[in-house]
Amino acid sequence: MPDVELAKKHGEDLLKTRISTLQKSFSYEDTAYHLPISYALTGIAVHDQKAAAEVFSKTANNPIVASECLLAEQTAVSGKEPAPYTGFINDTVIRKLGYSLVDGSILGLALVVGSPGSGGSAAAICRELQEKYMLTFLAGNIIPTLSEAGVRLGLEYRLIPLGSTPFHGIHFVDIIARVAMMFGGVTPGDAHRLLAYATERAKAIVIVFPGLSDEEIALVDGMRVLGFSILSVGGYEGGTWTPATPEDVVRLGMDQKGIRVNITAIPIPMGCSPAFEGKSIRKEEMYVEFGGGRSPAFELLRMRQPGEIEDGKVTVIGPEIDALKEGSANPLAIIIEVAGKAMKKDYEPVLERRIHNFVNYGEGSWHVAQRDLIWVRLSKEAVAKGVKIEHIGKLLASKFRMDFPQLLDAVAVTLITDSAKVTEAKKEAERVYDERDARIKGMRDSEVSTYYSCTLCQTFAPNHVCVITPERLALCGAISWLDGKIAYEIAPSGANQPIEKGAVLNAQTGEFEGVNRFVKKASHGEIERCSLYSVMEYPMTCCGCFEAIALMLPEVNGIMVVNREHTGITPSGMTFSTLAGTIGGGAQTPGFAGISKNYILSDRFLQGEGGIERLVWMSAALKEELKERLVKKLAERGLAGFLEKIGDETTAATIEDLMVFLERVGHPALGMKPLV
Repeated sequence: MPDVELAKKHGEDLLKTRISTLQKSFSYEDTAYHLPISYALTGIAVHDQKAAAEVFSKTANNPIVASECLLAEQTAVSGKEPAPYTGFINDTVIRKLGYSLVDGSILGLALVVGSPGSGGSAAAICRELQEKYMLTFLAGNIIPTLSEAGVRLGLEYRLIPLGSTPFHGIHFVDIIARVAMMFGGVTPGDAHRLLAYATERAKAIVIVFPGLSDEEIALVDGMRVLGFSILSVGGYEGGTWTPATPEDVVRLGMDQKGIRVNITAIPIPMGCSPAFEGKSIRKEEMYVEFGGGRSPAFELLRMRQPGEIEDGKVTVIGPEIDALKEGSANPLAIIIEVAGKAMKKDYEPVLERRIHNFVNYGEGSWHVAQRDLIWVRLSKEAVAKGVKIEHIGKLLASKFRMDFPQLLDAVAVTLITDSAKVTEAKKEAERVYDERDARIKGMRDSEVSTYYSCTLCQTFAPNHVCVITPERLALCGAISWLDGKIAYEIAPSGANQPIEKGAVLNAQTGEFEGVNRFVKKASHGEIERCSLYSVMEYPMTCCGCFEAIALMLPEVNGIMVVNREHTGITPSGMTFSTLAGTIGGGAQTPGFAGISKNYILSDRFLQGEGGIERLVWMSAALKEELKERLVKKLAERGLAGFLEKIGDETTAATIEDLMVFLERVGHPALGMKPLV
């Protein structure tokens, strides 16, 4: 067995020699962070041997830095490895993961490297990591071993195959470096703060199987400086790695990082974990589906009085799975009845939205949309293992009781697959939907004295504070004012707290005395003032989870909006990733603001700058996504035809093109008060 200390020393010497042999210039696409580890530690943008040597020297010949530079050059020379390997994961994907990293569905991060002797034991470890809410990355022979054992890999399964060698585990570290800069307010070059952030907040473990070379041992051991727990599943001796067995390695690693999770098994023939939430079930993998435009389907959650329902009761009305034709589309009603002394009618829509999450937690079940637009699929693999429609009901009943123990005393689920009965039950559901919409439709910021905060993202962005109002969603797009209100009632000490807005300091920009007071306290004194309706003057802080970015374009006296899915260069001369890297991490950056997509439809959008007439450019895909609702909104405001005056990449790819376009269409922003 190799001695870790001896192997590490030899590996460090080899890496030191190899760093001087770099020849080709290198970089990664779709990132604003160059080589992220080197950039985070030193602030130097590394793209060639000269810069690599400088960073290597500045970091005392750090094996992590050497490995990052060597792999980047190797990728530049040989190209990215083919599927299933992801290689370097771009900034957009990291930001999409951001909300999962703060909402409790991911509790920690794990890297698994090396050559397991048994596919069964490796699969068991990875399944346990999935079930215990760990986001897991893989590098080396562990990947083909798991594939041969039939384990599904990919971002959607939270088992991410980085590359064919343990060296590709460096991407695990560069992800954490970027999370620190995106969400944690770590400034490139502040090595001390990076190391503290990684140690205290990343909650990362590394599980090592046998078969690492001396250089790979040096790389893995170098991760200890970031506070990662290194656990050896046989094959190494000496050093400070923690020895473990396949049966206890996950528990030991999570204990060392203080990660606590209680898992209660649900008695159904498929796994249940947030790790499966991002998966898809393609048509060729599907045994049967419900809704999705091919058949009537809906979901509804209703409050009942204590004693009216039997806790845990699941009823299926209509054909079960074995009576349905493979590949067919069938009707479905998901009706959940809940009771509890603390339950309120206003909580119904908030809890109802959790149906989406919970169905997707099933390893072989899939769910999209909500209300009467739902689309549900069961996979062939799940049905072959014995999964029935009844088991979806058991999953839902169990998860509602597990996740809301203080709120719910009883949960009963009815699943209807009989066409006539689904159609009849849907009438009642539509009546309830209309009743709910009427309750919140037309709410205005001026009509309430209390807004709500969201500090979920302080897990990764310690000074970020989101302020949610009736007319402004959280910048992630996931939490409305009503959601915040109900979340506070359900969990009074949670991330959503009431904000008494207080005296109006500036009605146009949306600055309030009480909001300023709350934001200053919640941001630990970092942010003194916050304007809710302005991009230019004391805008809200940004954590990194925003759906889109609004920013000023002084050359055309207007503001553009780009969504995270847009990968091209914008008229600002920057991509979304570059822009996001500039303003994330809890920063307040005048001229820039992270926003939700639906905020564009709000009457308060850009109010501080004169309203939506300041909007001069949007990415074409975002335009199309909002088109129907935006056209209606604009017509209500007397701005019919204005959408055609907003540029996009098909009409104005550069700032020069945009100037010409806006002049040609007579955009009102050109005649408005100067932004700067």
